[in-house]
Amino acid sequence: MKPQALAPKLIFPGLLGWVLGTAAQLQQRELSMAQDYQHLLLGAIVFGLAASTKRLAIPGRAICALLCAGLMAFGATGLRAGLFVKDALDPQLEGRDVVVTGVIAAMPQRNESGLRFRMDVESARSDGVEMPLPPRIYLSWYNGPVAAGFNNANEGVELQRSSADLVAGERWQMTVRLKAPHGGSNPHGFDFELWLWEQGLQATGYVRAGAKDTLPQRLARTWEHPLERARQSVRDRIFEQIQDRKTAGVVAALVVGDQNAIDRADWDIFRATGVAHLMSISGLHVTMFAWLMMALTRWLWQRSSRLCFALPAPTVGLVGGVILASAYALFSGWGVPSQRTVLMLAVAVLLRIGVRRWPWPYVWMLACALVVLADPWALLQAGFWLSFVAVGVLFASDSGPRNSPNTQQLESAAAPGADDAQGDASANEPRPSALSRLLAAARALVQEQAVITLALTPLTLLLFGQISVAGLFANLLAIPWVTLVVTPLAMLGVVFSSSWSLAAAAIQALTAFLQMLASLPFASIAIAQAPLWAGVVGVVGGLLMAMRMPWPMRLLGLPMVLPVVLWQASLPPAGEFELLAADIGQGNAVLVRTSGHALLYDAGPRFSRESDAGHRVLVPLLRTLDVHLDKLVLSHRDADHTGGAVAVLAMLPQAQLLSSIETEHEIQATRRATRCAAGQHWQWDGVDFKILHPETDDYERPAKSNAMSCVLQISNGRQTALLAGDIELEQEASLVGQAAVGHINLKAKLLLVPHHGSATSSSGVFLDAVKPSIGLVQNGYRNRFGHPAAPVRERYEARGIRLFESPRCGAATWRSDAPDLVDCDRQVRQRYWHHRLQ
Repeated sequence: MKPQALAPKLIFPGLLGWVLGTAAQLQQRELSMAQDYQHLLLGAIVFGLAASTKRLAIPGRAICALLCAGLMAFGATGLRAGLFVKDALDPQLEGRDVVVTGVIAAMPQRNESGLRFRMDVESARSDGVEMPLPPRIYLSWYNGPVAAGFNNANEGVELQRSSADLVAGERWQMTVRLKAPHGGSNPHGFDFELWLWEQGLQATGYVRAGAKDTLPQRLARTWEHPLERARQSVRDRIFEQIQDRKTAGVVAALVVGDQNAIDRADWDIFRATGVAHLMSISGLHVTMFAWLMMALTRWLWQRSSRLCFALPAPTVGLVGGVILASAYALFSGWGVPSQRTVLMLAVAVLLRIGVRRWPWPYVWMLACALVVLADPWALLQAGFWLSFVAVGVLFASDSGPRNSPNTQQLESAAAPGADDAQGDASANEPRPSALSRLLAAARALVQEQAVITLALTPLTLLLFGQISVAGLFANLLAIPWVTLVVTPLAMLGVVFSSSWSLAAAAIQALTAFLQMLASLPFASIAIAQAPLWAGVVGVVGGLLMAMRMPWPMRLLGLPMVLPVVLWQASLPPAGEFELLAADIGQGNAVLVRTSGHALLYDAGPRFSRESDAGHRVLVPLLRTLDVHLDKLVLSHRDADHTGGAVAVLAMLPQAQLLSSIETEHEIQATRRATRCAAGQHWQWDGVDFKILHPETDDYERPAKSNAMSCVLQISNGRQTALLAGDIELEQEASLVGQAAVGHINLKAKLLLVPHHGSATSSSGVFLDAVKPSIGLVQNGYRNRFGHPAAPVRERYEARGIRLFESPRCGAATWRSDAPDLVDCDRQVRQRYWHHRLQ
């Protein structure tokens, strides 16, 4: 039977149009007026009417259906975004004390610095006046001195000074300071502002719980958010049962979807071995759970002949399996992989109950469109594309889904009596032995994994800039082990807590194996991240190579894969250099590249024990640009300059370390540092590098850490950049004095503003000696130091020096062969959900 007879001809163009229309709207830099989106909806109606008329030929009607759905999706997504923006935080409330009363909306996330949690706002006051706030905010409650008691005026109201054990559904009153959602903006970097937007969070902030602040109060325990409260209760029980917190974190991720509970070092191992997708609630876990629940529901239903006469057991099994799998997906956080799997299962069940067999592209596109309808911004998630492309590859290659247990269950239960017919047909055939079935399952698993790995390699390179060579071998063991052993034991622990200890033992055994694989020299390979067009072509080529076709046709996909695999990042020509000031918040981190070498000046701040600029920003940036550092310069010991150094040095063991840090500094245990001292110089590819400060004698006398900042001058004879660290007025005066007697030349086109624009630096005399045209300020949004200080800003403006600040510019890129231009990543990547400073 032809596909046209199985489904209406306009379904696929309509579904495709919805996805494409949503994707087009997500490219808007700014939201349009509501009337514009309404006009698009009217246009969609016109095309819908044209698609329904029989006067047009099928191709014309298909085009009209595509345009109808595309315009409708564009307009609906735009209107939805416009309504969301109306609840944005009033900029005048940023940095002010606001007394908020609200309900804890999700289980809090704990780390060594305190708690992070979401709150549904009920009311807010500032200076005694009611203030409108966004409906949901994202707060941090940092650890402080413990002081708990009871308010005499409100007997029974519990007060807490330190970060409390908040429970989802509790109503609290607390004083907070808020700011607009604002995150770093770096090439190929994580879009924190998009994540906040998608989560419905329109303000971030922290709880004021200092010694002079009003104590937060737990007002009541409500019945709101019962699912989140249950998830939190299970997570707490897991950590009580399993002593090893690292293992407990993995179990918590598998049971309740708390990926933040997994230790950062474990995430590094999982990513290096390509099994990270198994350590969160994935489509594989949901499918396995659905299959088990289908079988169990069907078996229980068959125990009653009366029930079977009312409804066929296969139908009840299918519906019950999908319902219970949906409940599992909701309990585990309802991530994109879970959504995709539940929707695909639901579509397959509905079609089989209706005794319909749609072509796989229809089923695949329907599930995709439903996910996009529910969450348009999921289109920008890497997990969305990995999930749907993987399923599409398995469909297209005709492997996996047809032979997998869950699909056999669906097919056998498509209609009453299906199993009986199958039994009659195979009654006289010899039953395969258990060993034969096991070998067949292993062969199918290897084939499926090889197909997915081959087809997804271009997409993985496009999204992450690296592939796990060990992933194929790791997944052969990890997929059945996690799916059939670890996850069932972890889920069983909800009823029998002792099962969590067995799950923990299984995880520890797997982790030991993965650690061995991750330690191999070529466990993962990093390649420069290719542009979008190369990635799309590569994915198509990978799909072509994976499909079941004659090999001559498959090999046509090979040249399509090569651009994304062999892509090389652009480098400055010989004799030129490039600076990239990363957006890492309050701190310094500047990547300097010549045609054949690279240097990193400072490594940004450390945010917490488990998070620093190295892991969060610099390592991914260096990987996606395929940078192999020759030298890391740490200007001085302050944490906002050295916080990410250990992570960078671990990634790049060949990099030399040049710094003024003391010999007993903890970084010295990772890599011995060479002291930076005035007069040191070297040349790379026609570009000169020279240390101007500190003097060798400065190490012999006590001084503030800022005074020991390594000042680096970079010049090709035509253009010069000066990276000044945190030097202050005294060190600036010393440099000016040396320039006055001709010992050094301070003039530079670009200046990394000393000490982030502190009032203790950037003297007028110093600026007059350097004479920069461009100043880069690496500072955090609404940082507590107020950098850059108003008098400093005025001095730069009075001299016509253009200042580029991280909160406004994001990562700033400057090139010596285009010295008057600065590329701001925040402007290049600007979308309507990104924060704009007033």
